[in-house]
Amino acid sequence: MARSRTHETPAPTTDEKRQARVVLNRLKKRYPQMKTALDYTSAWHLLVATVLSAQTTDVSVNAVVPELFSAYPSPEDLAGADPEAVEKIIFSTGFYRQKTKSIIALAGDLVVKYNGEVPRDLDELVTLRGVGRKTASVVLAEVWGDPAIAVDTHVKRVSQRLGIVGASDPTKVEFELRALFAEKDWAGVSMRMIQFGRDVCDAKKPRCWECPLIDRCEFDSKNLHPV
Repeated sequence: MARSRTHETPAPTTDEKRQARVVLNRLKKRYPQMKTALDYTSAWHLLVATVLSAQTTDVSVNAVVPELFSAYPSPEDLAGADPEAVEKIIFSTGFYRQKTKSIIALAGDLVVKYNGEVPRDLDELVTLRGVGRKTASVVLAEVWGDPAIAVDTHVKRVSQRLGIVGASDPTKVEFELRALFAEKDWAGVSMRMIQFGRDVCDAKKPRCWECPLIDRCEFDSKNLHPV
């Protein structure tokens, strides 16, 4: 499997790596087994479901994908779909017009570039229209267990509040996290941080009083008392 091109990231210090190791160990203790909440049976299904999950919940996506893949089981089918028909199916996920364009376009790219097969390579995945590094990394880590770190709003927020990354750009955050953690652990980083961000480290109302990482957290506006 080809590796993604690397960005120049300053090497973390021993203390920074130690902090990251403590963070991951505690997240592993809280979430011994962690995987995406999106329903899928193939790399193709997860690729489309992850694109649809933008700006909505996994529950909303899981509610529509059975009908979507029943109507369009393969990339070839979706590539030739009537956009209005697809819009009606995925309407409840929000931003349905743009998402329809994205998934039809990426299906077409899969057919033309990769004979309908999802490539197991980050640099190839991001050539598909509608697929960014986050989506590509989710597919690689979840389907094949390949070393990849997907950075969404939860991963970015949690890692920044804990002080283990300093960047704000998602790609730079990704490469800072890659430098902090052993490659063998990359596939398990994102989903644990995402779930932790949902359960505890909420954007507006973090549940700091029950946080197992409060002694490691650099976030100034801690919420120490349950409302």
